[in-house]
This record gives sequence, structure tokens and C-alpha cells, in this order.
Amino acid sequence: MNTIAVRMHTYRVGPDELTEFLSRRAALVAGLRAEYPGLAQVQLIRLEDGTYRDTWRWDSFEQMAAAFPAAGSPQAAAVQSFLTEAAALNGEIVDER
Repeated sequence: MNTIAVRMHTYRVGPDELTEFLSRRAALVAGLRAEYPGLAQVQLIRLEDGTYRDTWRWDSFEQMAAAFPAAGSPQAAAVQSFLTEAAALNGEIVDER
């Protein structure tokens, strides 16, 4: 059985850049889904401190790892250009109800 993998990003985006950021992020997600199988869910949450939590859920760690080279793509760079105070962590779901 595969373990569901999750990659979580936390960052800030300037309020005047949010619309363009969301457009570029949507294009990036669509491109990744077309090229890499296993991207099950992508969720962006604005937290009360003004940061964003971007959670990418993959069907397996292997599928997530296969997509890591895409982080250097022009599409990813276009999205990342909006981010400040960015950090990322990988994890796995151990309980979900």
C-alpha cells in the first residue's frame, strides 16, 4: 500500500500581486497534473497572520519525488517570483478521518 505524501509550503504574497499569482499558480498546477500522475489535491489557505499554506497531496512519495525537477521550470519560477518568506516541508498522512 502506498503512503499518501504531502508537500506543504508556507509563504507570503503581496495583496496587489495575489490575482496574478493565483492565475500563474493555476497554470502550474494544470501543467503538473498533465505531466506527472498522482497529484491528487492542491489546497491554498490564507492563515490569520496573512501567510498562505499551500498543501500539495500526492498519491505516493514516489510520484511526488518524480515531479521535483519541475520546481526548476519556467512555470514554477513565474509562481515563485511572487513569494516571500517561503518554506517547504514534506510529510505523510498517518491518520485522516
